[in-house]
Amino acid sequence: MALHFSRDEFAARLELLKARMKEERLDAMLLFAQESMYWLTGYDTFGYCFFQTLVVKADGQMVLMTRSADLRQAKLTSTIEDIRIWIDRANADPAADLKNLLMELDLLGARIGVEYDTHGLTGKNARLLDNQLTSFGTIADASYIVSRLRLVKSQAEISYATRAAALADDALEAALPLIKPGANEGDILAAMQGAIFAGGGDYPANEFIIGSGPDALLCRYKAGRRILDPVDQLTLEWAGAYAHYHAAMMRTIVIGKPTDRQKELYAAARDTIEAIEQVLAPGSTFGDVFDTHARIMDERGLARHRLNACGYSLGARFSPSWMEHQMFHIGNPEPILPGMTLFVHMIIMDSETGVAMTLGQTYLTTSGPAKCLSRLSLDMLSV
Repeated sequence: MALHFSRDEFAARLELLKARMKEERLDAMLLFAQESMYWLTGYDTFGYCFFQTLVVKADGQMVLMTRSADLRQAKLTSTIEDIRIWIDRANADPAADLKNLLMELDLLGARIGVEYDTHGLTGKNARLLDNQLTSFGTIADASYIVSRLRLVKSQAEISYATRAAALADDALEAALPLIKPGANEGDILAAMQGAIFAGGGDYPANEFIIGSGPDALLCRYKAGRRILDPVDQLTLEWAGAYAHYHAAMMRTIVIGKPTDRQKELYAAARDTIEAIEQVLAPGSTFGDVFDTHARIMDERGLARHRLNACGYSLGARFSPSWMEHQMFHIGNPEPILPGMTLFVHMIIMDSETGVAMTLGQTYLTTSGPAKCLSRLSLDMLSV
């Protein structure tokens, strides 16, 4: 068995889910989010790009419906014992097969929660699902039940997040000697990802972000590499990943002598992230973190250059994104509790002057001040 957690821990997670289902008066849940299945059973696959779901009944019975390609994957990587295969065929409707399974499980007329807000359930498959289940029972959107249970990490999860953070540090240390005029972005990326693989890490749930020159102002990965100029800027956002647990970091590195504007933006980013460190504790909310970010940035005249979010929860995630649902944005009432792994990022993109500045790292919340998981400083990087 390729399990990353003990069976006792998986059993405890199932009890947490059963308790929440009871509170929500759910007779069963249909889990479509791969991270939900991984958290609950260890099931590890990218087969969620096809129709598959884990049925969880209120009494704890679990049945996985998936394709033949994932039968052995589920047996090897999970605690799931009952695995059903829907058959690939012309005009297949796996939602009809699922309805038959739910009938077998005596769930006709039941109240069933569905994880709709996930990349594991496409719009097409959601329509197939609703078409089959509309008259079968009462369907409720239960997208965030497991998502919220996953917010507070166990000690085993924290150890994986801590290892991921060390790999993220290793990636930056591998990249820094290569960052200089004439360097190829591809070599920098190769060094960063190579350091993580060499350290026993995984592919991240989304691509590393790299951009120099005008592309340093972008917040997403794009295809195409560039050679660094003698005077340049390089924005990097990446994550160490270990057992699918992520610890993200972000930096803008100055090539050449930093300008006054770069120094000004760096000071704003540094001051804001240090102020957020004082808020990143029980008694505050995710919205409070964003309010701190917005207040300082706006006081410095940077309102039109900042983003409308300044970070998010991290954990075990699958493509296409390592971001969790819970983000630091205006009005988010989600409370900060001990045992969360949270990525705080300052992203300032001044399109008027063409200057980028970013700063970000992952924290572990405690009963007191948050603990930064990176061993590296937040000092401005210039080469």
